[in-house]
Amino acid sequence: MPKRFIQKISPDPEKLKKHKYLKVFGVLLHDPNLWHFNRRSISGAFAVGIFCAFIPVPFQMIFAAAGAMLFHVNLPVSVLMVWLSNPVTMPAMFYGCYLLGAWILQTPPQAFEFELSWQWLTESLAHIGEPFLLGCLIAGAVSSLTGYFGIRIFWRLLMIKKWNSRKFRKISFRKE
Repeated sequence: MPKRFIQKISPDPEKLKKHKYLKVFGVLLHDPNLWHFNRRSISGAFAVGIFCAFIPVPFQMIFAAAGAMLFHVNLPVSVLMVWLSNPVTMPAMFYGCYLLGAWILQTPPQAFEFELSWQWLTESLAHIGEPFLLGCLIAGAVSSLTGYFGIRIFWRLLMIKKWNSRKFRKISFRKE
């Protein structure tokens, strides 16, 4: 089951609470909701993490962690989901966001070459900033909602399957 796998690969909450760099968060890390693995917590973490993956700034994981604390959802999953936008996927994601924003604003897309640097981002925002940021916002919101409801539905289907399996075992046990 995915729950056991996620728990197995997640860091120990007690070790994270004692980590010297994470002590700045103080008692915020002691919220038990940040470490729960239930349908609400995981689906919310997916939503926060996916939305933060579409924020075109460095250190997206900090935003994901802050969002997880703000919405009281699973912290490790939220931070993990940010890695949907990694150096391999980022050019395609952000180019798609730019095209989406240009289409919504009904402006013709301009030709440009993507570079993974802060200098390129600051120089290019003057030309492509408005459609790019609008596209990022819309793509992040739609992806976030899709992830949220997708995980809730997936979790529900897994639980129904588990309940039916348990019910079938009880029925077959009674017949013997």
